[in-house]
Order: sequence, then structure tokens, then C-alpha cells
Amino acid sequence: MLAIKGYYDGVTIQPLEKIVAKPNQRVIITIMDEFVSQESTESKKKLRGILAQYADPKKIEQEKGAWQRATEEKYGNT
Repeated sequence: MLAIKGYYDGVTIQPLEKIVAKPNQRVIITIMDEFVSQESTESKKKLRGILAQYADPKKIEQEKGAWQRATEEKYGNT
């Protein structure tokens, strides 16, 4: 059995740790009497898109299909 931490956001249960489970695996959900602070739930949301400032729009087109081109160059078109 594995226990992970999470919180209920009013709509769904949000895990605070990585879930290692398979589809359709049974789980036990325990509702605690403790509450998480608003800061701990907001800090996770604040990190979304944090690296967008480093994105180079000129290179986005070059990145499309880069993996395919690299493998074709290395292994040939088979």
C-alpha cells in the first residue's frame, strides 16, 4: 500500500506527490481534519509557464519535426 499527500480543491482531489498507480487500480481516499495552507496550493500553480520567458519564437518552427530529422540523419530513412 502506498500513501500520498494531496488536497481537495472544491472540485477534484489534487495530489501533491507523484502517483505510482495503474489505470483501474483501487485506491482508498481518507479525508483528514487538517487543512493545507493557501500558499502551498498556489505555489504549485505559480510555477506553470515559468520558463516561457526563455522561449525563442524564432526557434519554435525549427523545433517542429526536429526529432524526426535527427533520427533520419543518424539512422537513415527506413
